[in-house]
Amino acid sequence: MAHIDMNSDVGESFGNWTIGDDAAILRMVSSANIACGFHAGDPMTIRATAAEAVAQEVTIGAHIGYRDLAGFGRRHLECSPEELSADVLYQLGALEGIAGAVGSQIRYVKPHGALYHSMISHTGHAHAVIDTIAEYQSSTGRELPVLLLPGSIALDYAAEAGLRGVSEAFADRSYNPDGTLVSRREPDAVLHDTDQVVENMLRLAEESVLIARDGTRIETQAESICTHGDTPGAVAMAQAVRSALQDSGIDIRSFA
Repeated sequence: MAHIDMNSDVGESFGNWTIGDDAAILRMVSSANIACGFHAGDPMTIRATAAEAVAQEVTIGAHIGYRDLAGFGRRHLECSPEELSADVLYQLGALEGIAGAVGSQIRYVKPHGALYHSMISHTGHAHAVIDTIAEYQSSTGRELPVLLLPGSIALDYAAEAGLRGVSEAFADRSYNPDGTLVSRREPDAVLHDTDQVVENMLRLAEESVLIARDGTRIETQAESICTHGDTPGAVAMAQAVRSALQDSGIDIRSFA
Protein backbone atom coordinates (compact mmCIF):
# COMPACT_ATOMS: atom_id res chain seq x y z
CA MET A 1 0.00 0.00 0.00
CA ALA A 2 1.13 3.55 -0.70
CA HIS A 3 -0.14 4.98 2.59
CA ILE A 4 -1.61 3.98 5.92
CA ASP A 5 -2.98 5.72 8.99
CA MET A 6 -1.50 5.45 12.48
CA ASN A 7 -3.83 6.09 15.42
CA SER A 8 -3.47 6.13 19.20
CA ASP A 9 -5.74 6.45 22.24
CA VAL A 10 -5.05 9.77 23.98
CA GLY A 11 -6.64 12.18 26.45
CA GLU A 12 -7.09 9.38 28.98
CA SER A 13 -5.46 11.06 31.98
CA PHE A 14 -7.82 12.00 34.80
CA GLY A 15 -7.22 14.65 37.46
CA ASN A 16 -3.90 13.88 39.17
CA TRP A 17 -3.49 10.56 37.34
CA THR A 18 -1.43 10.72 34.15
CA ILE A 19 -1.78 8.00 31.52
CA GLY A 20 0.69 7.99 28.64
CA ASP A 21 2.72 10.77 27.05
CA ASP A 22 0.13 12.31 24.76
CA ALA A 23 2.33 15.11 23.44
CA ALA A 24 5.00 12.63 22.37
CA ILE A 25 2.66 10.03 20.87
CA LEU A 26 0.84 12.72 18.89
CA ARG A 27 4.09 13.42 17.06
CA MET A 28 4.07 9.82 15.81
CA VAL A 29 0.49 9.34 14.62
CA SER A 30 -1.89 10.82 12.07
CA SER A 31 -5.15 10.23 13.97
CA ALA A 32 -5.92 10.83 17.66
CA ASN A 33 -8.64 8.83 19.42
CA ILE A 34 -9.48 11.33 22.16
CA ALA A 35 -11.33 10.07 25.23
CA CYS A 36 -14.72 11.69 25.77
CA GLY A 37 -14.96 11.49 29.56
CA PHE A 38 -16.95 8.27 30.00
CA HIS A 39 -14.14 5.70 30.19
CA ALA A 40 -11.35 8.21 30.85
CA GLY A 41 -10.39 11.86 30.50
CA ASP A 42 -11.49 15.00 32.32
CA PRO A 43 -12.49 18.26 30.59
CA MET A 44 -9.10 19.95 31.06
CA THR A 45 -7.22 16.90 29.80
CA ILE A 46 -9.52 16.50 26.82
CA ARG A 47 -9.19 20.16 25.87
CA ALA A 48 -5.39 20.14 26.22
CA THR A 49 -5.15 16.97 24.15
CA ALA A 50 -7.39 18.36 21.42
CA ALA A 51 -5.32 21.55 21.31
CA GLU A 52 -2.11 19.52 21.02
CA ALA A 53 -3.61 17.45 18.21
CA VAL A 54 -4.43 20.65 16.34
CA ALA A 55 -0.90 21.96 16.90
CA GLN A 56 0.55 18.70 15.55
CA GLU A 57 -1.93 18.65 12.62
CA VAL A 58 -3.34 15.31 13.78
CA THR A 59 -6.92 14.36 12.90
CA ILE A 60 -9.28 14.23 15.90
CA GLY A 61 -11.55 11.24 16.47
CA ALA A 62 -14.06 10.60 19.25
CA HIS A 63 -13.04 7.64 21.44
CA ILE A 64 -16.43 6.70 22.81
CA GLY A 65 -16.96 4.06 25.49
CA TYR A 66 -19.25 2.58 28.07
CA ARG A 67 -19.94 4.83 31.07
CA ASP A 68 -17.32 3.07 33.19
CA LEU A 69 -14.63 5.33 34.67
CA ALA A 70 -13.79 2.87 37.44
CA GLY A 71 -13.18 0.05 34.98
CA PHE A 72 -11.50 2.19 32.30
CA GLY A 73 -14.26 1.14 29.92
CA ARG A 74 -12.99 -2.42 29.80
CA ARG A 75 -16.08 -3.99 31.38
CA HIS A 76 -19.10 -4.90 29.28
CA LEU A 77 -22.21 -3.09 30.49
CA GLU A 78 -25.64 -4.55 29.75
CA CYS A 79 -27.29 -1.18 29.25
CA SER A 80 -30.29 -0.83 26.96
CA PRO A 81 -29.73 0.24 23.34
CA GLU A 82 -31.61 3.47 24.11
CA GLU A 83 -29.31 4.28 27.04
CA LEU A 84 -26.20 3.43 25.03
CA SER A 85 -27.39 5.60 22.15
CA ALA A 86 -27.86 8.58 24.47
CA ASP A 87 -24.42 8.00 26.02
CA VAL A 88 -22.78 7.91 22.58
CA LEU A 89 -24.55 11.09 21.50
CA TYR A 90 -23.50 12.83 24.72
CA GLN A 91 -19.85 11.91 24.16
CA LEU A 92 -19.86 13.02 20.53
CA GLY A 93 -21.37 16.37 21.47
CA ALA A 94 -18.92 16.93 24.31
CA LEU A 95 -15.82 16.34 22.21
CA GLU A 96 -17.27 18.27 19.26
CA GLY A 97 -17.69 21.31 21.49
CA ILE A 98 -14.16 21.08 22.87
CA ALA A 99 -12.64 20.42 19.44
CA GLY A 100 -14.50 23.42 18.03
CA ALA A 101 -13.14 25.64 20.80
CA VAL A 102 -9.56 24.80 19.77
CA GLY A 103 -10.17 25.21 16.05
CA SER A 104 -11.06 21.72 14.87
CA GLN A 105 -13.88 19.15 14.80
CA ILE A 106 -14.28 15.43 15.19
CA ARG A 107 -13.60 13.62 11.92
CA TYR A 108 -14.23 9.99 12.87
CA VAL A 109 -15.34 7.74 15.74
CA LYS A 110 -13.63 4.79 17.41
CA PRO A 111 -15.32 2.75 20.15
CA HIS A 112 -13.14 1.97 23.16
CA GLY A 113 -12.38 -1.20 25.08
CA ALA A 114 -15.35 -3.38 25.96
CA LEU A 115 -17.67 -1.43 23.68
CA TYR A 116 -15.27 -1.98 20.76
CA HIS A 117 -15.30 -5.73 21.41
CA SER A 118 -19.05 -5.85 22.04
CA MET A 119 -19.60 -4.43 18.57
CA ILE A 120 -17.97 -7.49 17.04
CA SER A 121 -21.02 -9.64 17.77
CA HIS A 122 -23.52 -7.86 20.09
CA THR A 123 -26.27 -6.91 17.66
CA GLY A 124 -28.15 -4.58 20.00
CA HIS A 125 -25.16 -2.52 21.03
CA ALA A 126 -23.62 -2.52 17.56
CA HIS A 127 -26.87 -1.21 16.05
CA ALA A 128 -27.28 1.39 18.80
CA VAL A 129 -23.79 2.83 18.29
CA ILE A 130 -23.85 2.75 14.49
CA ASP A 131 -27.33 4.24 14.22
CA THR A 132 -26.37 7.06 16.59
CA ILE A 133 -23.19 7.86 14.66
CA ALA A 134 -25.20 7.85 11.43
CA GLU A 135 -27.70 10.29 12.94
CA TYR A 136 -24.86 12.52 14.12
CA GLN A 137 -23.20 12.35 10.69
CA SER A 138 -26.47 13.44 9.10
CA SER A 139 -26.78 16.37 11.51
CA THR A 140 -23.26 17.61 10.78
CA GLY A 141 -23.41 17.16 7.01
CA ARG A 142 -19.90 15.70 6.90
CA GLU A 143 -18.57 12.17 6.67
CA LEU A 144 -17.90 10.54 10.02
CA PRO A 145 -16.14 7.18 9.50
CA VAL A 146 -16.13 4.57 12.26
CA LEU A 147 -12.95 2.65 13.12
CA LEU A 148 -13.55 -1.04 13.90
CA LEU A 149 -11.95 -4.48 14.07
CA PRO A 150 -12.19 -6.46 10.80
CA GLY A 151 -14.98 -9.02 11.04
CA SER A 152 -17.18 -6.91 13.31
CA ILE A 153 -20.88 -7.08 12.51
CA ALA A 154 -20.79 -3.33 13.11
CA LEU A 155 -18.93 -2.94 9.80
CA ASP A 156 -21.93 -4.43 7.98
CA TYR A 157 -24.31 -2.23 9.95
CA ALA A 158 -22.19 0.81 9.10
CA ALA A 159 -22.47 0.09 5.38
CA GLU A 160 -26.23 -0.31 5.70
CA ALA A 161 -26.49 2.99 7.59
CA GLY A 162 -24.44 4.95 5.05
CA LEU A 163 -21.34 5.17 7.23
CA ARG A 164 -17.82 4.52 6.05
CA GLY A 165 -16.42 1.61 8.04
CA VAL A 166 -12.64 1.58 8.44
CA SER A 167 -10.78 -1.56 9.52
CA GLU A 168 -7.73 -1.34 11.75
CA ALA A 169 -4.91 -3.52 13.04
CA PHE A 170 -3.21 -3.35 16.43
CA ALA A 171 0.56 -3.08 16.48
CA ASP A 172 1.03 -4.01 20.13
CA ARG A 173 -1.61 -6.74 20.58
CA SER A 174 -1.62 -10.50 20.01
CA TYR A 175 -4.25 -12.04 17.74
CA ASN A 176 -6.31 -15.20 17.97
CA PRO A 177 -6.57 -17.35 14.81
CA ASP A 178 -10.07 -15.98 14.14
CA GLY A 179 -8.77 -12.41 13.91
CA THR A 180 -9.95 -11.28 17.35
CA LEU A 181 -7.58 -9.85 19.94
CA VAL A 182 -6.19 -12.02 22.71
CA SER A 183 -7.88 -11.07 25.98
CA ARG A 184 -5.93 -8.72 28.22
CA ARG A 185 -6.50 -11.26 30.99
CA GLU A 186 -3.97 -13.52 29.26
CA PRO A 187 -0.22 -12.96 29.77
CA ASP A 188 0.71 -12.63 26.08
CA ALA A 189 -2.04 -10.20 25.10
CA VAL A 190 0.25 -7.17 24.79
CA LEU A 191 3.42 -7.25 22.68
CA HIS A 192 6.55 -5.56 24.01
CA ASP A 193 9.18 -6.69 21.47
CA THR A 194 9.62 -3.69 19.18
CA ASP A 195 11.40 -5.70 16.46
CA GLN A 196 8.50 -8.17 16.36
CA VAL A 197 5.96 -5.35 16.21
CA VAL A 198 7.81 -3.62 13.37
CA GLU A 199 8.06 -6.88 11.43
CA ASN A 200 4.35 -7.50 11.89
CA MET A 201 3.35 -4.03 10.73
CA LEU A 202 5.60 -4.14 7.66
CA ARG A 203 4.02 -7.46 6.74
CA LEU A 204 0.59 -5.90 7.18
CA ALA A 205 1.44 -2.97 4.94
CA GLU A 206 3.18 -5.03 2.26
CA GLU A 207 1.14 -8.26 2.27
CA SER A 208 -2.12 -7.38 4.11
CA VAL A 209 -1.38 -10.22 6.53
CA LEU A 210 -1.21 -10.50 10.33
CA ILE A 211 0.21 -13.50 12.19
CA ALA A 212 -1.85 -14.98 15.04
CA ARG A 213 -0.11 -16.21 18.17
CA ASP A 214 -0.32 -19.80 16.91
CA GLY A 215 1.25 -18.87 13.56
CA THR A 216 -1.99 -18.66 11.57
CA ARG A 217 -1.86 -16.13 8.73
CA ILE A 218 -4.79 -13.71 8.92
CA GLU A 219 -5.58 -11.80 5.74
CA THR A 220 -6.84 -8.29 6.44
CA GLN A 221 -7.32 -4.99 4.62
CA ALA A 222 -6.60 -2.65 7.51
CA GLU A 223 -6.46 1.05 6.69
CA SER A 224 -5.11 2.06 10.10
CA ILE A 225 -2.62 0.85 12.70
CA CYS A 226 -3.29 1.40 16.40
CA THR A 227 -0.44 1.86 18.85
CA HIS A 228 -1.65 2.20 22.43
CA GLY A 229 -0.21 5.22 24.19
CA ASP A 230 -0.48 3.83 27.73
CA THR A 231 1.81 0.79 27.42
CA PRO A 232 5.49 0.88 28.51
CA GLY A 233 7.74 2.04 25.68
CA ALA A 234 4.74 3.14 23.60
CA VAL A 235 6.38 6.22 22.11
CA ALA A 236 9.57 4.41 21.08
CA MET A 237 7.51 1.59 19.57
CA ALA A 238 5.33 4.01 17.60
CA GLN A 239 8.45 5.81 16.36
CA ALA A 240 9.99 2.52 15.23
CA VAL A 241 6.84 1.49 13.37
CA ARG A 242 6.48 4.89 11.73
CA SER A 243 10.13 5.00 10.64
CA ALA A 244 10.05 1.47 9.25
CA LEU A 245 6.92 2.17 7.22
CA GLN A 246 8.30 5.42 5.85
CA ASP A 247 11.63 3.78 5.02
CA SER A 248 9.63 1.27 2.98
CA GLY A 249 8.03 4.08 1.00
CA ILE A 250 4.70 4.03 2.84
CA ASP A 251 3.26 7.45 3.67
CA ILE A 252 1.61 8.01 7.06
CA ARG A 253 -1.66 9.91 6.71
CA SER A 254 -5.08 9.91 8.27
CA PHE A 255 -7.88 7.90 6.67
CA ALA A 256 -10.23 10.76 7.60
